[in-house]
Amino acid sequence: MLRVVQISKHFGQIKAVNQVSFEVKAGEIYGLLGPNGAGKSTTIRCLSGLTVPDEGECLINGYSIHSEPIKAKQHLGLVPQDLALYQDLSAHENLQFWGRAYGLSGQVLKERQATVLEQVGLDKRAKEPVKNFSGGMKRRLNFACGMIHQPKALLLDEPTVGVDPQSREHLLNAIESLKQQGTAVLYTTHYMQEAERLCDRVGIIDQGKIIAQGSVAELRKQMDEKDLITLEGQFDEADKTKVADFEVIECSPQQMRLMAVNASGHLSELLARFQPQQIHQASVQQANLESLFIKLTGRELRD
Repeated sequence: MLRVVQISKHFGQIKAVNQVSFEVKAGEIYGLLGPNGAGKSTTIRCLSGLTVPDEGECLINGYSIHSEPIKAKQHLGLVPQDLALYQDLSAHENLQFWGRAYGLSGQVLKERQATVLEQVGLDKRAKEPVKNFSGGMKRRLNFACGMIHQPKALLLDEPTVGVDPQSREHLLNAIESLKQQGTAVLYTTHYMQEAERLCDRVGIIDQGKIIAQGSVAELRKQMDEKDLITLEGQFDEADKTKVADFEVIECSPQQMRLMAVNASGHLSELLARFQPQQIHQASVQQANLESLFIKLTGRELRD
């Protein structure tokens, strides 16, 4: 539904995007993650038709966003990081404006306005001017405007930045509903927990290049990332010999902690090496998306 094929974009001597490629299928959420200045926003601008890449192509449902922009944009929705709202208009009027921009009218437009207002929890505030709304309400309306025309593909650029927890949860639930309806979603965020919850796959971009791509499980495997196994029970130094093929990082009388790749797959075999009454509890903690992201992109601050 969304295809980015070898796009590059230069600004003077700066190569903002360098041979970036990925695709997003119908009913899939793809997270585009990266530090500040990594190339996320330029990629979004190329996909939405706001910027023309120097090389490569962006396709929406098979249509080129640059050579067939009208056909492509009929299938595309965009929720930008900066609010695309008219502050003096009501929520209802904003949706009417954007709906008409996408060619909706009459009863179809009225039904879509009612539907999206209910989806984002603003149906009871629809007639109020946007300038009276809280930040979270504006974010929810911004999201509603991007999906008023039921796009097959949706670009979400930091849709939950600066919102309250209730509004964030409402937006995340709405995005999950779009996935169930078959919408292809490209999602950018700095909140790794959001990405881990929502995204089927992620692409990590840094210095204009995609440096890793796949599901979180696939990224762990690609990076040979080890999981932490914690065993609670009764142990002594002799027990270390039973786990000589694991990386033991702690062995106390009450706890043993080990590191292993694909720890979940080794757990039952590991437990069989001990007496049944020796282990009271066992747990596995996998590397999360945030730790993988930092390992790939580094810890230094980006401006």
